Amino acid sequence: MNAPALPVDRPLLGMGLRTVSSTSFAFMAAFLKAASERGADTMEMLFYRSVCALPLVLAWAAFGPGLASLRTRRPMAHLTRSVIGLSTMVFTFGALSRLPLGEATTITYTAPVFSTILSAIVLHEAIGGRRWAAVAIGFVGMLLVVRPGGGGGLAPVGVAMAVMAAFGQSAVMITLRQIGKTEHTAAIVFWFTSFGTLVGGALLPIFGHTHDATTYALLIGAGLCGGVGQIGLTSSLRFAPVSVVVPFDYLQIIWATFIGWVIFASPPASLTLAGAALITASGIYTAYRESRQGQQPKQALAPPEG
Repeated sequence: MNAPALPVDRPLLGMGLRTVSSTSFAFMAAFLKAASERGADTMEMLFYRSVCALPLVLAWAAFGPGLASLRTRRPMAHLTRSVIGLSTMVFTFGALSRLPLGEATTITYTAPVFSTILSAIVLHEAIGGRRWAAVAIGFVGMLLVVRPGGGGGLAPVGVAMAVMAAFGQSAVMITLRQIGKTEHTAAIVFWFTSFGTLVGGALLPIFGHTHDATTYALLIGAGLCGGVGQIGLTSSLRFAPVSVVVPFDYLQIIWATFIGWVIFASPPASLTLAGAALITASGIYTAYRESRQGQQPKQALAPPEG
């Protein structure tokens, strides 16, 4: 089912696409947070994030690998991945609604920490001392951001949701490593987006509200940014190795911190910046070690759920 591998000899294009992806996801998060402050419910965010991205995903598949790439022989595997992914998306959006944009984004980027642990437990991968050290560094970085008992002012429920989102994202990474062996990337993205549209649409009559034009524009903008981000993330792997493009994922933390400071008047604390630096270093080093050992870095396989 997978398309033939394309030569990855255009690293600048790959890095550019990954930069577009990280920027798009950051603005998607900002739009969703702004919409939540105007009364949008988490389930509404899920619906608009999915339904607005679906046409873009279909167009990308049609003009890229072809619509035949959307066929699947493992519908139950897609269902499992989608249930985990949508649950993660709900936690992600809940965290965005309750935490400053920079902190919410930074905490969710500890997913590689949890994915390394899950790889050892679920996939029985051998994890070397250096990768365990990277896990420890990432965990310390998360503690600096959360500042448990330190009077950081972060809402405990929001922190719990962000941590659950990171854990859920790590579970998605493990699931994609398994399903990706037989399913085309376009199929994985399409069926997840379609499932999100169906579930969000079914829940919209229950959780949906009437909003003004600005709020609807924010929700639609979030969905479009999510679609562009997903396409850019996936397309970047056609032109550059994963070990080259993964570091550009962490630009989303920089963008989220900047937008949170300028737009939402939420300047980052010094401990947050230190924690973000440790989390970024941990994630990049983990990707580097996995690429050196002939593995595909797990964070390259899973777009941010949200």
